[in-house]
This record gives sequence, C-alpha cells and structure tokens, in this order.
Amino acid sequence: MTTSTRKPAPAPAVLVLEDGRVFRGRAYGAVGETFGEAVFSTGMTGYQETLTDPSYHRQVVVMTAPHVGNTGVNDDDPESRRVWVAGYVVRDPARVPSNWRSVRTLDEELAAQDVVGISGVDTRALTRHLRERGAMRVGIFSGDAVDTDAALLAKVRQAPQMKGADLCGEVATDAPYVVPAIGEKRFTVAAVDLGIKGMTPQRMAERGIEVHVLPATSSVEDLYAVAPDGVFFSNGPGDPATAEHPVSLVRAVLERGTPLFGICFGNQLLGRALGFGTFKLKYGHRGINQPVQDRATGKVEITAHNHGFAVDAPLDGPSDTPYGRAEVSHVCLNDDVVEGLRLLDRPAFSVQYHPEAAAGPHDAAYLFDRFVSLMEGQRA
Repeated sequence: MTTSTRKPAPAPAVLVLEDGRVFRGRAYGAVGETFGEAVFSTGMTGYQETLTDPSYHRQVVVMTAPHVGNTGVNDDDPESRRVWVAGYVVRDPARVPSNWRSVRTLDEELAAQDVVGISGVDTRALTRHLRERGAMRVGIFSGDAVDTDAALLAKVRQAPQMKGADLCGEVATDAPYVVPAIGEKRFTVAAVDLGIKGMTPQRMAERGIEVHVLPATSSVEDLYAVAPDGVFFSNGPGDPATAEHPVSLVRAVLERGTPLFGICFGNQLLGRALGFGTFKLKYGHRGINQPVQDRATGKVEITAHNHGFAVDAPLDGPSDTPYGRAEVSHVCLNDDVVEGLRLLDRPAFSVQYHPEAAAGPHDAAYLFDRFVSLMEGQRA
C-alpha cells in the first residue's frame, strides 16, 4: 500500500481589471482577496528583489517572464524588511525550486507574508491589455472571496487609485539608522528614506560613505544634525505631486549648496523643486532591461526601472530654475521619457532609474562615483 504525497490542487482564482476584463487561474501564495494597481515587470530574473522593493507598495505585479520561482527564496536577497507588492501574477510557477541558496519556495513565502497571487494566467495577453489600455485598478480573488464577476468588478472600482496617493510615509523607516562605511570612512551622507532599497546604502558604504538613513518626515535640522557631506533622496511609491514635505527638503538642500543625489522618486522630487511638473505614465517602466541614453556622452545604458510617474521637463536644452540652469541628462530610448536631471550651477543631479542594480545590470553604477566626485569637489 502506498500513500500519495501529492499536494492538493490550488483553489480557483479570478483576476478582475477595472475595465471589466477577467482572467481566470489558480491561487498562488495566500488565499483571499487583494486590490491594487495592475502593472507589469519585464525582468527575466530578480523576482525576490522586485517583491521586496517598497516602490511596489499597493501595486499588483504581473511578471512577463513565463516561468517564475525557479530559484526559490533565500534570506540574503530581500531589499527591505518584507514583501511590499499588493498581489502577484505569474503564468507558470516553478514546481520545485533549484538553487543552492534556496530555503523555501516562492509560493510558501507569499503565503507566509499574506500576499494573494494568481497563477495559470495568460500574462502575455494581460500585459498587452495593460500596454493598450494603461495601468489600472485590479483585484485578485480566490477561495471564499470568489463571487460573480459583476460583484468582484464593483469591489475593484471602489479601490483607491494610484494617482493622488501619498504612500512614501507608509514604507519609510520610523527611526534613523546608520549603515557604516566599509573600510576607511571618507564621507557622511544623510539619506532620506522614501522607500529605500537595502542595496542603495550598501553601494555608498562600499565607497567609504557612512550613510545615515532618516525617516521621510525628517526636518531640515534632522538632515544637517549628522553633518552631511551630501544628501540622498531615495526611490519610493506613490504620486510625487503629493510629496510636499520631501520637496521642501530638496529645496532646502539646494539653497545650502550641499551635494544632492536622487533616484526614482528622488528624481521626481528634484524636478518638482526646480519648478517642473510631473505626470502619470500610461503603463510606466518596470523591469531590469530598459535602455537609457546619457545625453552628455551618447552612451546607452541598460537599466533597472520601477516608476509610473515622470518629470515633465524640456529636452531641447537647459532651463532656468530658481537654483540656476538645469538640463535633462538622461532619456529613455523607448519613449523619450525624462530619465535624469542635472543642475549646471549647483552640485545636484538625479536619475529616474535604479543604479544600485538589485536586481539588474550594473551599467549605472558610475552614478555613485559621480556623487562621490561632487562631495570631493565641495570639500576641496
């Protein structure tokens, strides 16, 4: 007599978009219901870093790669203290993880962190739908949460939208902490946490920088209490049009002439501080294979992105701002979206993508060296 060890089949699950499109599949991760903004990520690898990126807070991520979970989950690669995605959509989840660092399956990790997902979905069709119609609200329902399509659609349309959402305070640290310099300490940086990824201060520490990570609610006095050689503004979720306090911090730093570096949400904050507007992209840039051109050198970088908003700045030359001339330093080759800003008369620059490369290509690692050069020049 033999006893079967086969796991029971996952419960049916339903994905409902706010325009009424419905996809059916199987429960993946936690069983229940979840809501968020449906977005897609084009990365072939790095799903663990994607899941733990705070910039994905309140978003349901659709993976365009058809096979997800093959390397399992480990305790070394998370970029923050938890999984932040509101929901997860995959086509073919790995049945058995195969990697020497794996300690559990992706399905187990999502269930343990109460992340509702769905598998068995035609993610190619779903991605094409989002490209054509734009990012929109979505719900995933499984188990007892499954109801009629009409009832589920009504729930989705009651969920909050991403435009106008003020979210960075929900993901930022509550208390300051320090990431010490590796080797000889050369500089001190005050890093405003708007949803920072763990590898970002690590990249600075590798360059001899002691990083003081500060809450998003920090005052100007809090920033300068650490005697910074430079100030950093991190990535983060939500609509930059709502971020009045962080923008005021950027302006204060610019007024003092302290070297400033911003990435992703930080790029949008610098844009707003300079007087440019921001706007919501149709479906955004998310993944680790986005081509960006450095306009000063003509060099093309393959970069990691995660943003649904962008800066509205002119591409045809420098602009006059309250802090001197500013220019667009980088641009996306797919759609001409502004991917970087640089002040010509003050030590400040930013990019819309993720140079910490976790996960992702290392083409943009030089930007941390550029920040070091600004601080060296200011000290000299």
